[in-house]
Amino acid sequence: MPRFLTLIRIDENNAPAEGPSPELLERMGALLEEITKAGVMLDNAGLAPTAEGTRVTWSGGKLSSTDGPFTETKEVVGGYSIIQAKDRAEALEWTSRFLRVHEEYWTVTAEVREITEGC
Repeated sequence: MPRFLTLIRIDENNAPAEGPSPELLERMGALLEEITKAGVMLDNAGLAPTAEGTRVTWSGGKLSSTDGPFTETKEVVGGYSIIQAKDRAEALEWTSRFLRVHEEYWTVTAEVREITEGC
């Protein structure tokens, strides 16, 4: 079965300062339990804020690094999941369910990409 990487993108500047609500965390926990029991979830996690990150760039034959936060970036990767689904349609359905557990004031984008073997 193919594996898919889902990158969860958020706007750190517009995310609720207090983080996810208890209700959101409860709905998220239930969905993660369901997807794990279904044998679909392989790994998932949230990521620390960009203020705690570093970008490393290779350009012109030289390495450079920049410490966060990365204010020029509107959307950042806030988390990820790796799932195993029978096809892209199933991966998109699980991703849609994940997005729908969020309250209306959240803006969350998910990029779903198949993991290719041997690259």
